[in-house]
Amino acid sequence: MEHFEMRNKPLPLGKVRFVIFDWDNTLADSRPALLFAIRQVLAEKGLPVWEEVCRNRNHDLSFKDNFPIFFGGRAEEIYARYAEIYLQHVKDLISTFDGVRQVLDFLAARRVKMMIMSNKDRRLLDYELPLLFDPAMFEKIVCGHEAEHDKPYPEHIFYALSGYLRPDEISPEEVWMVGDSPMDSDCAKAAHALPIRIGEDIWHTETEEPEKIRYFDDFVHFYAALSGKN
Repeated sequence: MEHFEMRNKPLPLGKVRFVIFDWDNTLADSRPALLFAIRQVLAEKGLPVWEEVCRNRNHDLSFKDNFPIFFGGRAEEIYARYAEIYLQHVKDLISTFDGVRQVLDFLAARRVKMMIMSNKDRRLLDYELPLLFDPAMFEKIVCGHEAEHDKPYPEHIFYALSGYLRPDEISPEEVWMVGDSPMDSDCAKAAHALPIRIGEDIWHTETEEPEKIRYFDDFVHFYAALSGKN
């Protein structure tokens, strides 16, 4: 694909004021915990394996919001058990990625305001965030169902930036949205922020207008592009 020729290129830092990060598969490698918990609950409930269940996933909805699609009337019961297992085991399974801490430290040193914006259940995110980072590093943390609409809708970014910028003040020079998926990039484009994509989307979904997205192989390359060390 042509847009891969533009991977890992330097980024202009002159005007950036806010960098909004997705959480899962961006700052946090939480997928091992997710898979452990969902596979255990499916086995307990005598349900089909995860690889079969997730074929029905709606890619515009969060993992939690897909539960009614996956499980119908049992969604609440199964999610409650999933969350219980997840919280019991995430401490031993979660990690971050190479280069993440360097990026966060670099932006903090430049006094760039950093935020986390995730569709995730706040109860889970509030528990696992301190396992990896000092929450005080982040100016604001926004979770699922707290804005009028979650990603990929622009209202999620508007809500995150409320009190800082009006929607009509957002520009790609001043606001970056860093994530791993088309959901993150689509949200950024809709809000007129700069979409930055790290790595490969774990759900293998497609995106439109790739020429508007800045792609990086991983946070090591992202840091190199920021710091001029590539």
